[in-house]
Amino acid sequence: MSGYGYESGYRYRRYHKPLRVKKLAVAAIVLACVIAAVVWFQCGVLRLLVALSEESSRAKLAEAVNDAAFETMQWNGIDYEKLVTVQRSESGEILSIEANAYQVNLLARQTQTLATANVNAVCEEGISVPLGAFTGIGALAGFGPSVTFRVLQVGSVVCSFASEFASAGINQTRHSIYMKADASVSIVLPSQTRKVNVTTQIMVCESIIVGKIPEIYLGGGWFGG
Repeated sequence: MSGYGYESGYRYRRYHKPLRVKKLAVAAIVLACVIAAVVWFQCGVLRLLVALSEESSRAKLAEAVNDAAFETMQWNGIDYEKLVTVQRSESGEILSIEANAYQVNLLARQTQTLATANVNAVCEEGISVPLGAFTGIGALAGFGPSVTFRVLQVGSVVCSFASEFASAGINQTRHSIYMKADASVSIVLPSQTRKVNVTTQIMVCESIIVGKIPEIYLGGGWFGG
């Protein structure tokens, strides 16, 4: 009986130990595969998804803001004389350059309202990324059906104005007026949310002013007198 018990215990240890080793080996392999998959996703797939989604969202945001700006400029028939008044002396000397504050503010408010609506439309559509991007391989990023990610608007579009004076010849100065619009959205990606900021600068109008510009107006970014 004692010999039989010893033999049974020996067989149990002989067969039980390799089984535990096999289970541990399988668990280690599974864990290594999971870690490798996470690293591959974070370093390869997610990086490519972020790049493609940010590029697509910036393009759509810029288009939404530009469309709003051009539409409001058409509504108001904007030209240089509507936004700026150049006061001259009887001898033709430039005395002052004044902005039409009402028209500037109206244009900014209308553009901001319409641009915000356009950005909202972009958010409702979402950002589409080809399924090939999930391979993490750049060469395949443009292939396959599209996967749409949610986009959340962060605040409203903010518009501001700036102007620039540049020499355009002897005793001539080019005065350019720009509208700058800032928009922000958040893209909901797998495992993270990515915020995208877009600043768009739109040429509103410009004119060649003949005569010497007073130094007070030549500072960069002047607008509004």
